[in-house]
Amino acid sequence: MKIAVRYFTRGGNTKKLAEAVAAAVGVKAEPVSVPLEEDVDILFLGSSVYAYGVDDAVKVFIDGIQVRIGKVVSFSTAAIIKSTYKQVARLLAAKGIPFAAEEFACRGSFAMLHKGKPDAEDCKRAAEFAKRIVSEECAHEG
Repeated sequence: MKIAVRYFTRGGNTKKLAEAVAAAVGVKAEPVSVPLEEDVDILFLGSSVYAYGVDDAVKVFIDGIQVRIGKVVSFSTAAIIKSTYKQVARLLAAKGIPFAAEEFACRGSFAMLHKGKPDAEDCKRAAEFAKRIVSEECAHEG
């Protein structure tokens, strides 16, 4: 099974989760500035919320996808709203890219809000989430 992890971060919150997810599934986390160069079965895509929306870098990454993706699994950090799931889902749907119904989202620190988030427990839960997604996909294929 081919797996990739891409993420966008400004303050490092989403990068922490991306590295936990990548380590859990045995791949390297790369920023969205690194395009996908081959087909993948699962793309874990990490984003964060800025002014209630995903950054343009995530939009550019999604728009530039030229390979086949089995499904995208979202993970995100946010200080105020719950997650970027709906926004990312709309962008992927516009390109006809399958999107998992499940996501991992947690708080991210911003200014005085949620200091220290995501923390070690959040990263552990993100890793467990990623392992479960991959395990379920492998069972589905078998």
